[in-house]
Formats: sequence, C-alpha cells, structure tokens
Amino acid sequence: MSDLRIAYLTGEYPRATDTFIQREVAALRADGFTVETFSVRRPGPEHLTGPEQRHGQATTTYLLELARPKALLEAKLAMLAGNPRRFVRAFGLAWRTRRPGLRGTVYQLIYFAEALLLANQIRTRGLHHIHNHFGDSSCTVAMLAAELAGVPYSFTLHGSGIFFEAHTWRLDEKLNRAAFCACISHFTRSQAAIFAAPETRDRLHLIHCGVEPDKLTPIIHRDDPRRLIFVGRVVEQKGLGDLFQALVQLEGRGPGLGLTIVGDGPDRLALERRAADLGLADRVSFVGSKSQSEVVELLGDADIFVLPSYAEGVPVVVMEALGSELPVVATFVGGMAELVEDDVTGFLVRPGDPDQLADRIHRLLGDAELRQRMGRAGRHKVVADFDSAAEARRLGALFTNFHAGLPSPTRPPLPADWQPEARLPETAIDH
Repeated sequence: MSDLRIAYLTGEYPRATDTFIQREVAALRADGFTVETFSVRRPGPEHLTGPEQRHGQATTTYLLELARPKALLEAKLAMLAGNPRRFVRAFGLAWRTRRPGLRGTVYQLIYFAEALLLANQIRTRGLHHIHNHFGDSSCTVAMLAAELAGVPYSFTLHGSGIFFEAHTWRLDEKLNRAAFCACISHFTRSQAAIFAAPETRDRLHLIHCGVEPDKLTPIIHRDDPRRLIFVGRVVEQKGLGDLFQALVQLEGRGPGLGLTIVGDGPDRLALERRAADLGLADRVSFVGSKSQSEVVELLGDADIFVLPSYAEGVPVVVMEALGSELPVVATFVGGMAELVEDDVTGFLVRPGDPDQLADRIHRLLGDAELRQRMGRAGRHKVVADFDSAAEARRLGALFTNFHAGLPSPTRPPLPADWQPEARLPETAIDH
C-alpha cells in the first residue's frame, strides 16, 4: 500500500476513446495508490458508452464546473495567503509560456484560473503529485497548478499531434520542469528528446498504454473471410478515403467483403457520401461509437483490422485487435512499427498508397492459416508488452522512485514475482 496521493488530470474525462486511461487509473488504485481524477471539462453523453465511463464521470471533479467567481476568489486568496511568492512565480510562468497573440493570452489566463482551482483542490485534499495525460492545454494547467501548489507534476506524452505544435504549447518548458515524462513509445520518446534539455533527458521514460488481454477472446479464422474493421475517430487523417479506394479494387477479389467503421468524428457525413459515390454504400457500415464490450464483440466478428492513418502514436485499438488475434494492416507511421511487426503480426504499408493497402488485404483474405499465424503472434506481443496492469505497475514505480529520491531506468522493470493475470482464454471464437 502506497501513501502517495495523486491528482490525475486530463482535458476531458472519461472519453470513449481514452479507455486506456481509465484502465491505468483502476490498476494504480489496485496497486495501493490513492488516485483522484480531475478533468477540465465534462465529456458529452456520446462518451458515456458503458458502465466504466459512467462511474468515471461520477467520481471526477470538473474544473470548469468549479469556476464560479466566489470559488475563484477563494482559491486566489488561499494561494496568496499560503505563499505569495509562489503565486507570483506561477503567474510569471503562465505569462512566459502563453501562446502567441491576443487569443493565446486570453486562453492562458483561463488556464491559470483553472490551475488555481486545481491547486486549491490539491491543498485541501492533501494530494502529493499531479499526473496529466497529453501535452497540450491540460498539461499547461498541470504545470501551473504544480507551481501554485508546490507539488511535483509529471505527464504522459502521446503522439503525434503535439509534435506539430510543440513550440506553441511550450513542450520544452513542460518537459524540463516535469518530475518525469512517461512516453508511450520509443518514437514518442525520441521526439520528446528533441525538445528536452540534455540534462533532463533521463527523465523521459517508456510506459506503454495497455489493454486487458483476458477480456479479449481470440478468434479462429474462417476460410471465407467477409469483414474488415476500422475503429477510431472518423476523420480524414485516418486514411479512410484510401481504404475506400482499396475496397473498390478488391471488389472482384473479395466477393461479399464488407467494412465496419466503428467510431465517430467531424468528417463522418463527408466520408459516408464518399463511400456512396464510390458505390460502396452497401459494403461500408458506419456504426458510430461503441462501448468497450461492444468493440470487443465487433472485433470478434471481423477477419482483418485495418488502420490506414497518416499519423499515429501507438493506437490502443490496434492492441485490442492483436489481442483478439486479428491480423492488422496499418500504415508505417509514428510508433506503429513498435506494435505491428511487418509480415509477422500483420502488414505495414506506405501511407496514402491504396494500391499497396489493397494488395496486403488481398493476401490476408486468401490465406486463413496466415491470418491465424499472424493473429497468434500479435496476441503474444500484446500479452508480453502491452498489458495494462503491468504498465501501470511500471508507472507506479516512477511515482514511488521519484518521491523516494531514487533514479528510475528508462523502462522500469516489473517485480521478480510479477505474474501476469491475463493469458489466453480457454476458448476461442469460431466464426
């Protein structure tokens, strides 16, 4: 049992797309840490897709809902009375790290107000550490709140969008001030090292996002594959247009072949129209966002998982697909190669190349034994390297070591007596 009390912050929690954070919080609590969740804003009802999300919302404190004039004044007075120099330093930090222009200044003042509220919560609840997910606005709030409250902060750095705006979001300042940074992949860590000062690069650690393999039942691949599946945000940069073109090419080679698109996003209507224009309306099903259990069920009814994105970190949904023994066809971007090994657990293709995408899908469609072999290799990879309970144990070691004044290796080892609970289920899905 740890006596560390941690404030967990994200911009919007719990979201349907961030179930890995919910698993991480649950695993840390199971390991004895006190974790209190905070979020800048409450997610919309479309994110409450299951009991996990509903419970997460009920136990999370939302900063914007605390932002009443009286509460802000009380938080400001409490910070000034407690340590006026710290308040001045925090405001100076906020001013130096604001984004350019009037809009950036206004938003930075809002982030400072949110940080005041969070710092006051940390003070009144006796919390010792702030941990934030993602490197943009919520990380700014975490950095400022840590300065106001006089506690350390850390953050999990994802990819790859933050690296397109690293200077705007002052990623350098955040990395150099953090107790440590948990990078989700070697790719993410290498990009973070570009912005971190040389003397702080030993604070960049490797902690994977993870899944619960015991909740993912392997499938037995059929000889007549019928279904591709995509899970993710329905936006142009996910490469769905390329996938539609590949489907057109596969029409004669995969009779009856369909595609299920799980998720939602701002480009859904435009992509639905594009599929219809290509004559794919009866072959492409947009089913919207689904709960975790529903996603697992849909994976179990698929034959191949496809993710033709133009930019990715290390997608959790690919871990879920591999854990279900689905071979994956994905683009060679970001940290994808750290999860999908080409010609072993699936195929990696060039982004923006529907011809190569169609070729690799066709190879898998015609070989059930290959799909099964890749699927088994994929599950082995997930169990070995992307088990959420194991990754939370590694993250917990970073918290413990930092507060004990001890160094941590880049990838903290698991205890010698660690016995993963999640292994192959006794039965598989035969479809």
